[in-house]
Amino acid sequence: MEKNLKKENKESITKRSGRRTVEKVSNPITREKSPVEIKTSAKIKKKSSEKEEKIPVISPIVNNAEIVARLNNFNLSKSTNKLYAGYLTNPLAAGRPVDYVEMLLEMNTALKGKKTLHELYTVLHELFSDKLNCSFTGFGLFHEKSKCINLKLTTKMGSTYSSKIFLSDEQNPVVECFKNASTVLLKDNKFLNIPYMQPSSTIILPLVSINNNMGVLILGKDNTDCNTGLLSFVASYVAIFAQNVELLEKTNKFANTDTLTTLYNHRGFQEVLANELKLAEDTHTELSIIMFDINNISKINRELGHAKGDEVIKLLAEKVKQNMRSTDKAGRYGGDEIAIILPNTSTKDAKYLAEYITYTLSCCFVDDVGPVKVSVGISTYPDCSINQEKLLILAEQAMYISQARGYKEGMSAIISSSDFDFWDDAALNSFAEVVAKRHAQLGINFEEELVHKFNNEQIISQNHLMELANSLAGAIDAKDPYTKGHSTSVSRYSEALARAINLPEDEVQRITLGALLHDVGKIGIPENVLKKPGKLEDDEWEIMKQHPVIGAEKVLMPNEALRDLIPMVKYHHEHIDGSGYPEHLKGEEIPLSARIVAVADAFHALISDRPYRKGLGVEKACEILKDGAGKFWDKDLVRHFISIAPSLSTSI
Repeated sequence: MEKNLKKENKESITKRSGRRTVEKVSNPITREKSPVEIKTSAKIKKKSSEKEEKIPVISPIVNNAEIVARLNNFNLSKSTNKLYAGYLTNPLAAGRPVDYVEMLLEMNTALKGKKTLHELYTVLHELFSDKLNCSFTGFGLFHEKSKCINLKLTTKMGSTYSSKIFLSDEQNPVVECFKNASTVLLKDNKFLNIPYMQPSSTIILPLVSINNNMGVLILGKDNTDCNTGLLSFVASYVAIFAQNVELLEKTNKFANTDTLTTLYNHRGFQEVLANELKLAEDTHTELSIIMFDINNISKINRELGHAKGDEVIKLLAEKVKQNMRSTDKAGRYGGDEIAIILPNTSTKDAKYLAEYITYTLSCCFVDDVGPVKVSVGISTYPDCSINQEKLLILAEQAMYISQARGYKEGMSAIISSSDFDFWDDAALNSFAEVVAKRHAQLGINFEEELVHKFNNEQIISQNHLMELANSLAGAIDAKDPYTKGHSTSVSRYSEALARAINLPEDEVQRITLGALLHDVGKIGIPENVLKKPGKLEDDEWEIMKQHPVIGAEKVLMPNEALRDLIPMVKYHHEHIDGSGYPEHLKGEEIPLSARIVAVADAFHALISDRPYRKGLGVEKACEILKDGAGKFWDKDLVRHFISIAPSLSTSI
């Protein structure tokens, strides 16, 4: 009986395979057919004789034109699909056809929304394991620098293996497939050298995208009797996906990378800092920011050229990269500023790293420049602030204070935002520099931090109030370098005029203080308007005219001790004839104190240098005041002021 079945099976197979020679599949141990194979062969014979239809001849390798033609014909009939797809001869899936159209559709659906190579490989492994009954799948991409293929292989049971296959190993079939960009069919998988791997046939497919070989796709099957042409089509699809992932990564990298230093650019730095701050918040850990600013970079660029300036910036970047930890992130924060994000780092530890980097820089000499000198500022989350923008502002402020303090024994003064008093003159001036630098991006809201500090200070005496007002006025003047010292001078002139008309001492003191703060509202005026060297356009002038109201309502109104200064601040730009602003008051509708400040303000503006003209002499300024008396300024006040102006000029 068994003998007859073997004979009958052999004849049936020979008859069906008249178009090609079919090798008998034998039991790998006994080299004889198993009962399952015998039954399978009998079923195949019976099924073949019942259908009595001729099976077309199919080559295991097809070209691209054939692939397209077959894909277009897959929907003609169900039987046609199966015929073109072929049948698995694996005993575990005997009689189960492979519907490649269905497989392609599932792959396309599964890969929608996927953006990483890991997601790609996971989808491929699940798909090939299910649809092709692969015993393992391998995915390897070529690494240009190391000249190797980084291969990751996963078995059907979930075991994973990783290895590097170097192109110098020319005997390896993976290398053969990659170099020749052609499919390789093998009867075993011994070349993988993986212990305990179940033996199986292997298909190695090149991942070619637009004539660029990305790597290889490896499938482990109990036989290679499948449509390798369609598998090549799938491999090309996979290659295009992998190349797109690579291009996307490069695009994101370039979008967030500074080309000069290869550090993060400003945008990338902000994104990384946001993520690190979120992590620090979740883990309740500290995070420090170190900011470096190259001293005299403008002078270097101007006198030695921008190429030399770039050389200095690159040197600082290299020293930062060499000395920061693997967990730290660095970016080019500004033109000559480089900042480091240090997760899980206290202020003390951040200072230690900053000191070491400044030391290494002091040992480096650049031709025509000498040792590179930097200013260093530090801020720490959550001690200094929990807000990202404020942390950066505080680090910049500390950096400017470092710049003001200079060097001691050749080393930078490393300043943390927790080291200084906010009301210190250097701190306020540096804060004003930061605000001036970034005002266009931040608007007026952030500067209310300065006002908030001012209004929440506990006033203990009149002298204390004058100290705070002087500090605030200094910060405002520092914002506008063209009018530096303006507030102090106007306060002095107003005091002299108030005494000249014999006002009571307490009123003189009030006017002196109010005049000191008369321009405090300029803290809310954008830099492009405040510093414009030429004539303001109509819309810019409307913005500028808001500063008296900003000063009165945003700075003075919240502080009860300063509310009686509001008339001077709000109305010092009103004119006697009603042509002033903000409320077009006339004559004695304008408070006396505001009229006094108006005269003093106008006089100092006339004798001061401006970007568009040189300052006028005292006599010429007094003539202009006299001409405008009764129209812009109070006649009596102008007359008294002209009489005392010469005595004031020696201090101007």
